[in-house]
Amino acid sequence: MGNFVKNVGVIGLGSMGMGIAKSLIKNNIPTYGFDLNQDACQTLKQAGAVAVGQNAAEYAQHLQALLLVVVNGRQVEAILFGGDKPLVEQLQPGTIIMLHSTLSAEQTKQIAQRLAQYQLPLMDAPISGGALKAAEGKLTVMASGAPILFEQLNEVFEAIAERLYRVGDEVGLGSTVKTIHQLLAGVHIAVAAESMALAAKAGIDLNMMYDIVTHAAGNSWMFENRMQHVLDGDYTPKSSVDIFVKDLGLVMETGKALNFPLPIAATAHQMFISASNEGFGLQDDSAVIKTFKGIALPEKKV
Repeated sequence: MGNFVKNVGVIGLGSMGMGIAKSLIKNNIPTYGFDLNQDACQTLKQAGAVAVGQNAAEYAQHLQALLLVVVNGRQVEAILFGGDKPLVEQLQPGTIIMLHSTLSAEQTKQIAQRLAQYQLPLMDAPISGGALKAAEGKLTVMASGAPILFEQLNEVFEAIAERLYRVGDEVGLGSTVKTIHQLLAGVHIAVAAESMALAAKAGIDLNMMYDIVTHAAGNSWMFENRMQHVLDGDYTPKSSVDIFVKDLGLVMETGKALNFPLPIAATAHQMFISASNEGFGLQDDSAVIKTFKGIALPEKKV
């Protein structure tokens, strides 16, 4: 297996996975795509994938790296270790498993230990940047793993990432950095919602409030991005409330593991749990603003 990985499989062709897979294809890396959604598979086939399917097992013998871009740790475990003939038994020893999903450091380490029994090395490589950056091959990747893996995956990283941060050699460090990033992202969305809700209660024109904040020191990337959804009255999920219920949950687990207080993250977590409990779990994460009572929010223009 020369220096560089050649055939790469991508499991999970959602908005992020699709962008990653297409970026690999654009960089002439033979790419295989897997998803339960047949339409997503066909889209990738048309974009030039070598092969697509619902199950990576069919092509397990061909793959030298497998990128997992799924929602959570439970899905990762089901894909790798689930079923009568688990995928891990069918992959060639030495196939690199690259984990792009956001998991706790603890879970990532446990998965790495289980993979090691099959001689499958793990690259802990959470991503940030959203669907747009994924499509442009300009993700930010926070990765940790054995130095040799960085070498072998060099061309893959070149294809999918604008910025690659090598957090360290130990699996779990990449996950920890991503978790800390999610603390900020989740808190920023929650506080953006709180401030706009207050503006609504005070009878301030929300478009004006948005314009002022986005040209002043109180702005954040999340305020600018997510509060636009509120102004549009459009809660079509780019990233859902339930994803932050999960990610801020991982933040709280990390704090617990380190016996470290995270008061603001805890409050934001409770706000997303409230939104989910009220039935907004599958809406855009900006729908956390709907938990505030006694205010009128913009409606979607039909």
